[in-house]
This record gives sequence, C-alpha cells and structure tokens, in this order.
Amino acid sequence: MLRWRIGDVTVTRIVEMETSGGTRFLLPQATYEAVREIPWLMPHFAEESGKLKMSIHALVVEAPGRRIIVDTCIGNDKQREMGPWSNLQTTFLADLEAAGFARDTIDTVLCTHLHVDHVGWNTMLVDGAWVPTFPKARYLIGRTEYEHWRAEEEGALDVSTSYFHDSVKPVWDAGLVDLVETDHQVCPEVSLEPTLGHTPGHVSIRIRSQGEDALITGDFTHHPCQLAHPEWAAEVDFDKAASTATRRRMYAALEGSKTLVIGTHFAAPCAGHVARDGDAWKLEV
Repeated sequence: MLRWRIGDVTVTRIVEMETSGGTRFLLPQATYEAVREIPWLMPHFAEESGKLKMSIHALVVEAPGRRIIVDTCIGNDKQREMGPWSNLQTTFLADLEAAGFARDTIDTVLCTHLHVDHVGWNTMLVDGAWVPTFPKARYLIGRTEYEHWRAEEEGALDVSTSYFHDSVKPVWDAGLVDLVETDHQVCPEVSLEPTLGHTPGHVSIRIRSQGEDALITGDFTHHPCQLAHPEWAAEVDFDKAASTATRRRMYAALEGSKTLVIGTHFAAPCAGHVARDGDAWKLEV
C-alpha cells in the first residue's frame, strides 16, 4: 500500500488490479521499441522488454474532517465488453476496509470522469440490484460529464454492459449525486481542476495544504510515457487534439515545481515530480 502526506492531507492508494502489456488498444504508439527508447520508464513504469506497466486503483483522500474516495475502479459482478474486466471478483472492498476505510465512513466520492474503470465501485450488487457502495457519501460528478453520458445512455439500444446504467444511474436514483462545475471546491484543501480532452468534462484533483501541493491526474495522462510523448493521445480520448493540448499545458505548468503528481493509472511508486527532459518531460520518482 502506498501513502502520501500533503500538509494536513493523507492520500492512500487501494489497488484493484495491476497489469503489464496489453495496452496497445489504449496507446498504440507505445510499441515495445518506442518504449525502450525512454530509459527512465524502467524499472517502475515499463519492463525491459518495452511492455508498459499500469494500475487500476482508487485513492482515498483524508482531509481535516473529510474522507474522500477518488475514482472507484471497475467493480465486481459487472458485465463488460472488455473480457478481462467482466464479472470481476476482486478483494477491493475488503482491502479498502483493511486499510481503515469502511464503506460507511466515506463521505464523498469524486469521479474525475465517467469511464468504466473510474465508476465501477460506485455501486455493488445486493440481492440482484445495484445499490450505492458508499451509502453515506455524496457522489460529486461534473455537470458537463454527467449530461454527456446521460445523453449517450438515452440513445443506447442495449444497456446490459452499460456502466452508466449500473454504476451511475443507481446513485442518481438514490438521490446521492451532486452535479458540480469543473473548478468546484470540495473542501479547503481539495478542489477540481479542468483537464479536458479525454472526456468532455474531465477533471483532475488538486490538493493544497500547509504550503504543499499535489495533483491526482485522472486520465489526462494514462501512463508516464506520455510525458516523453505528449502527442501520444489515447485511442479512447474524446478529443485527441484537446487532450494533447492539455498534457502540454499541464506538464509545462508542473515542470520543476514541488507539486507531487499522483497518477491514476501509474504503477508503483505511482507518484513523482515533473522535470524537463530535452524537448519533452519525465517523471522523477
């Protein structure tokens, strides 16, 4: 388990799954040969062969008087189009509780965006129905993001594998959702920051406390290799030109700063600082 301290805030990583390879569907430009030409990725973020290492995890943010979970992974029992993510049976909830975060102690769920691997544990299967996993939490979802995916859902002919249907709609129907803007202030230490392109309303999570600063990326960066190649847009990016512009803007702003960058899909050690590397950037850990 990885844990970071940012002033009075603690961030804890709870892993659902870690993988190597199998990422060509996401970043087809990241061939084994291309990755081997980025030596600083080894050993943490890529294998010597050039296979990328990635992680699907949630981040629990403890701020004074608050307990927030950021992005809730894939979830169990859910039928998905991607075979390895379908009908999972992981120990995620048990691991969350073992780390000291019982479900009913979470007061806020933050979704950086509404893709399948970021909303799954919003709900859980109980007696054949999808119910909120965190019954005492408010689920904060970007207004633009919600409206986009709700419209997509309304046009769907089959919702059997729809993550909006089983992971977003039930918390909406339970009255637990607050629609917020992309710069929403969650509490004095935690705010949303627009990092658009991957999805129409994508946000990152900014943490500021006692003069210290951190940024939880969400998916404006899927893998550290994109610091070396910000033009490597993910195949699933809603607007590839916008996501590339966001990466360049954010890397330039983070370059040389004391901001701890915590990657939503980065393998362990998962966090580091952005530094200039020739015409591009790298993550120093």
